[in-house]
Amino acid sequence: MAIKHNQQIPNNHFRKDWQRRVRCHFDQAGKKASRRVARQAKAAALAPRPVDKLRPIVRCPTVKYNRRTRLGRGFSLAELKAAGIPKLLAPTIGISVDPRRANLSEESLAANVERLKAYKARLVVFPRKSNKPKKADTPKDQQAGETIKSVAAAFGVESPIVSGFKEINKSELPSNVEGGAFRALRKARSDAKLVGVREKRAKDKAAAEAEKSK
Repeated sequence: MAIKHNQQIPNNHFRKDWQRRVRCHFDQAGKKASRRVARQAKAAALAPRPVDKLRPIVRCPTVKYNRRTRLGRGFSLAELKAAGIPKLLAPTIGISVDPRRANLSEESLAANVERLKAYKARLVVFPRKSNKPKKADTPKDQQAGETIKSVAAAFGVESPIVSGFKEINKSELPSNVEGGAFRALRKARSDAKLVGVREKRAKDKAAAEAEKSK
């Protein structure tokens, strides 16, 4: 750079100690696992309630992206009124509300009203007190078909055993299992996963032996 007139002498600061300030993200894999564990813990703490609230389907802004749809901030008051859901009740049953949003087309209004009605049809609201149900709570005969003592017991949080499988007790395991129960379960899982590969390998071996014998 040429120096001319009574100006400041150029002094480009190219030798900053950048290695002391640079940040390397070597913890991406660990952070991914941490976020997954946090999501699972949040879902378990909120169970049986869903983690996220129900949100409307809206069009993206501007002409460039208005062919795409995405989840909006919340349902408008007109959509809630058409679906027959009070605006003060909606946030308490997992529905997001945006009072500033307005509907600009009948198509979006109808689509989101159907979305609300479908959600309302499959919604089950348990009373906070079983002996004092409120008007918005689901009737007792529609909750699960039998008397429900607690929400956790109804959704299997206390005993998470999938129907159709038998719980394995330590006393039922054979004492001579090499490596213990963990090793036996891993071997059973591996055998179930490789059954097709081993069948194909045995079939190819038998075919090769048949070719040799000819």
